Amino acid sequence: MSERIELVLFDIGGVLGSNGWDREQRDRAAEHFGLDPGDFQYRHEETVGDLESGRITLDEYLEITVFCAPRSFSAERFKAFMFDQSEAWPESIDVARDVAAAGRARMATLNNEGEELNAFRIRRFGLSAIFPTFFSSCWLGVRKPTHRIYERVLGMTQADPVRTLFIDDRMQNLTPAAALGMHVLQFRDAGQLRSELKSYALIE
Repeated sequence: MSERIELVLFDIGGVLGSNGWDREQRDRAAEHFGLDPGDFQYRHEETVGDLESGRITLDEYLEITVFCAPRSFSAERFKAFMFDQSEAWPESIDVARDVAAAGRARMATLNNEGEELNAFRIRRFGLSAIFPTFFSSCWLGVRKPTHRIYERVLGMTQADPVRTLFIDDRMQNLTPAAALGMHVLQFRDAGQLRSELKSYALIE
């Protein structure tokens, strides 16, 4: 590579583990708790931006999306089910751990997530032992794929975009990062991730 990478940014959901609260997880919850999927989806779309940008709490989100009507289950039971959908992907996490151990670049995560679920997933996946910094939409106040989130991360790290690599599973999140001059890598599986990071001389 012509430019040595000095900052590596990992998405969490879809790269280091399952998504936290995407369509698949919401569909499971709707079926498990007997929610009207159409109404639930509509209410989710109305509020998810505020949740992931840190403008409302998870409890406020659930008041609007789930507990807008009397339910036979509690908010705590629903949240426990919601959190239990998160599964770590050990092979991908091992790749990130090896990059950290090599010490050739700074590392951070960059993801969209509500605060409570984000903090839970960082703990469940053991990410604090690998990443010193977590750039999450709930703490930055903006979400991918807007240019502003990438600009804020570059500003806060003072990283040169041509020496920055962003890893995400979704092309719509990679495109604006690439437009700012960042290197981008679309995640498919842990083997592909390891191979491409080797090409950047970030691991052996």
